[in-house]
Amino acid sequence: MLSNSSLTDKITILIVDDHKLIRDTWSFILNSDDRFRVIAETDSGQQAIELANSSHPEIILMDINMSPMNGFEATKEIRKIAPSSKIIGVSMHSQPAYAKKMLQMGAVGYITKNSSKEEMITAISEVAMGHKYICNEVKTILSEQILEDSEKPDVNLLSQREVEIIDLIKQGQSSREIAQHLNITLKTVEVHRHNILKKLNLKNTAALVNFINNAGIN
Repeated sequence: MLSNSSLTDKITILIVDDHKLIRDTWSFILNSDDRFRVIAETDSGQQAIELANSSHPEIILMDINMSPMNGFEATKEIRKIAPSSKIIGVSMHSQPAYAKKMLQMGAVGYITKNSSKEEMITAISEVAMGHKYICNEVKTILSEQILEDSEKPDVNLLSQREVEIIDLIKQGQSSREIAQHLNITLKTVEVHRHNILKKLNLKNTAALVNFINNAGIN
């Protein structure tokens, strides 16, 4: 039997999820670890607010996909009445936008339901120590998005003359026709076309035309 002192040393946890199997599984995992104690669980965002107010758990595992009150709304209310409780958002969604919104509501951590048992325990431990925690799945997706954004063509790099030439290409004009239209040499047009492809990181004219159409350049 645990002594009172050993009980108080444990990190107290409230589990909020509308699936009983998930609540039971998390409770079993966490209560099997000497560092944690699940003090309550619920399938309701509204009841989560009441339990947070009455028991002030150190950590709240908050499912964001519930109804009628979702985890975002419950988190926002709990932060008002139990600011000492640290909330970790839990969701099937791995898109960084969900994690960002949860943090904006007052959570300090975010894991997905694809996260491993070890990562959930790591998240709880880190948050309990005052750190923020975002699971590896979300961080990987965020890194990929940042890399993709950095590789996207930036039309702001183009000069006014290059924009004019792109507009004429969009109209279907050949390099010779563009040269006549702008009263410049054919060689100058070809140099501009080369520079446009280089600045936009595009391989050829076909890729440029596709970019023009998709980007909606006027």
